[in-house]
Amino acid sequence: MYLSLNWLKDYVQPDLSPEALSDLLTMAGLEVDGMEVSGPSLDGVVVGRVLTAEQHPNADRLRVCTVDIGGSPEASGESEPVQIVCGAPNVAAGQMVPVATVGTVLMLPDRETGEPTPVTIKKGKIRGEVSFGMICAEDELGLGDDHDGILVLDTDATPGTPLAEVIALPGDIVYDIALTPNRPDAASHIGVARDVAALTDTVLTLPQVDTPEASGEVNERITVEIEDTDGCARYAAMLVTGVTVAPSPDWLRERLEAIGVRPINNVVDVTNFVLHEMGQPLHAFDLAHIAGDTIRVRASRAGEKVTTLDDVERELPEGTLLICDKERPVAVAGVMGAANSEVSDSTTDVLIESAYFDPARIRSAAKALSMQTDASYRFERGVDPTAQVRAASRAAALIAEVGGGTVASGAIDENPVRFEPTVVTVRPERARMLIGAEIADDEMITLLQAIGFEVAESGADTLQAFADGAFASGHVAEAASDASGAGLRVVVPPFRPDVEREVDVIEEIARLWGYDNVPTPRTAPVALVPTPEAPAERLLAAARTQLAALGFRELFTNSLVPSETAERYAGADWTGQETRTVETLNPISQEIAAMRPSLLHGLVNAAAYNQKRGASDLRLFESGHVYARSTDASQPVEGFAEHTALAFAISGLAQQQRWDAPTRASDFYDLKGVVMAVLSASGVTGIEETPRREPSGLTAYALELSARGQRLGVIARVSDAVAEAADLAAPLFAAELDWDAVARVAARGLTRYEAISRFPTVDRDLALVLDAEQPVGPLAETIRRAGGPLLQDVRLFDLYTGDRIEAGKKSAAFTLVFGADRTLRDKEVDGRVKKIVRTLEHQHGATLRA
Repeated sequence: MYLSLNWLKDYVQPDLSPEALSDLLTMAGLEVDGMEVSGPSLDGVVVGRVLTAEQHPNADRLRVCTVDIGGSPEASGESEPVQIVCGAPNVAAGQMVPVATVGTVLMLPDRETGEPTPVTIKKGKIRGEVSFGMICAEDELGLGDDHDGILVLDTDATPGTPLAEVIALPGDIVYDIALTPNRPDAASHIGVARDVAALTDTVLTLPQVDTPEASGEVNERITVEIEDTDGCARYAAMLVTGVTVAPSPDWLRERLEAIGVRPINNVVDVTNFVLHEMGQPLHAFDLAHIAGDTIRVRASRAGEKVTTLDDVERELPEGTLLICDKERPVAVAGVMGAANSEVSDSTTDVLIESAYFDPARIRSAAKALSMQTDASYRFERGVDPTAQVRAASRAAALIAEVGGGTVASGAIDENPVRFEPTVVTVRPERARMLIGAEIADDEMITLLQAIGFEVAESGADTLQAFADGAFASGHVAEAASDASGAGLRVVVPPFRPDVEREVDVIEEIARLWGYDNVPTPRTAPVALVPTPEAPAERLLAAARTQLAALGFRELFTNSLVPSETAERYAGADWTGQETRTVETLNPISQEIAAMRPSLLHGLVNAAAYNQKRGASDLRLFESGHVYARSTDASQPVEGFAEHTALAFAISGLAQQQRWDAPTRASDFYDLKGVVMAVLSASGVTGIEETPRREPSGLTAYALELSARGQRLGVIARVSDAVAEAADLAAPLFAAELDWDAVARVAARGLTRYEAISRFPTVDRDLALVLDAEQPVGPLAETIRRAGGPLLQDVRLFDLYTGDRIEAGKKSAAFTLVFGADRTLRDKEVDGRVKKIVRTLEHQHGATLRA
């Protein structure tokens, strides 16, 4: 969810920097994933005092100015006042002005297109006079549209002071909050403001809203019938007549654009504004298109279809909650309106819908229709069931303000299912025990009341009076009469459906008191016998350290992905087997509807993200669990398989240009070398390689690795189809290992160290002729096995195809290094070489080159 700081300050005024507010929200459970600054950048722009302003000797419209900019060598490279040539007619001695110093980047309009273009201010000559900067106009700084002259500052600031410290900058700070599903109350600016006010002990200021009674003109003009009370517990509506549909005013457009919402018109923009302000989704109907002036809320019938606002005709699953008029559906409840009743330029009378829909029904409909909207996002998590009339009143007043209409008297409020608040008994001693801190009872009450909870100590008289004054309902009164338990009785506010039990309330106390304030205990129990680390975990930890030392950066991506992504990256060409993906039940979003079948998706996304931002030379790795359907009865969960994987990826340059060597692009063999190094360090030997040269869905070409009959993984170049879909700017080479399989075949036992032999080694070269299509890797492995303990190393040093080799053949030359802790005799080395040659001829058809 995007949160505008300027918008937030309409309700609360925290005395915190944007960075400090970000930290505060994160520590309170509203994790800030990112913070974006909008508005002009004034880096390098300082306050200057014009000392002199003389006529330019070679130009009538220019003046040569001497400007004191504070003697800042960092800004100007000068310790004395600087000379600046200025063309503004209003520049004069004695003025305080904004000066863009040498090296400053300004967004100035392009001479041809007029579009803002970054321009670096440089030292230069203008008609023969040297200029060390630029005295700026308002529009050149992004502070307005005025270009009639330079901006003259009304300030007594010292020359050299950064301009950003002197003037109030337009712009905004927008926070990207990773909202957890249990906090629907925070899916709005007022919801977050409530937390901020509580955390900073400041006042929460809510907009003034006049809530009408459920009567009046609107009830005479519109009839609302709720047939499906299980799906719709409350339906409120208000009417605004005489509206002129037009573009929204600047303040409204700016609020929406700041959080990434596209303005449409003043009516629709108001409904979006109230949604993001209060968290209550609204919908605006053109009353002229509501047949029979009737709204009916019912379940859809089999085969029923609706054309939604995005002009797509959708067949609805039976039981989908619908908003209908006398003749037809006019909206899919809680998801999207229909095109047949949308607000248009000709609309004059606007009917505002504000309802409470069952979260499970909305979630089911949104998933079935593959539609996630701002409205469904909030409805399926649970909105405040008491806020419908208030939200409709807020929207009606704003529509009348920005659209010139009149709010019809009264409101419709059909409320067949009365809301009953949750009442929880909280034991302060248990709260102190669970939190691990001595928090006074009074402080707990203060913290809870700050976020809308009503609290009273348990006592028959006190609690009864409290219940009568808090939420007058039979539920509360019944709970109030039971005063036998000691502790605090807490009435949960209706906008917090996630708080149901004592421990939930205790969590709120801990969150507001501050997790970072919980003291670290002086002692803690420690098991007498440490939990042994599994061999696979030890090997993986060592591999991660090795990869980091090789310059790889570790990724941590979500194990939940869209279903389409899971299907795409579950191919047998990558995973090694045909499998069905694992989908989650009732996902809260289509973006996290399935479990990842491999780690390739995360590598591809990370590579594309970095390449688009100029980081093209990449070395990435990730470890984590991957999932698939399985018929293996030995799996811990029947029908499902899960294993740990380790994946790598490289792209861009393997070697930067040096004075003694040119650049070199990364290739398949760079990645293969890393994979083999990791496997070797893990104690895996006897690796068999099976090349796949034919392109497939995920790979352009690949090399399958196995050992002792178990598939270890694959090394490949990512296919062109995947690269194009992700918009990769350079080839990506990737590998993925089944780390559980690696651990099974890895050598066990202690690492043994041997002293370097003081005896010389013996080198022999073998030049072999083999089929041109024959991979060389298996030959090297055969040489190692046949060479026995005397063979210490095998290196390929030459590959040749040409006139001296018959067609369809190639020559591969190896250096063999023999050694032992003694002096070797020629006879035993020759015998070993002969055995190697015989084995190569028998297994691979390779012969010595004449």
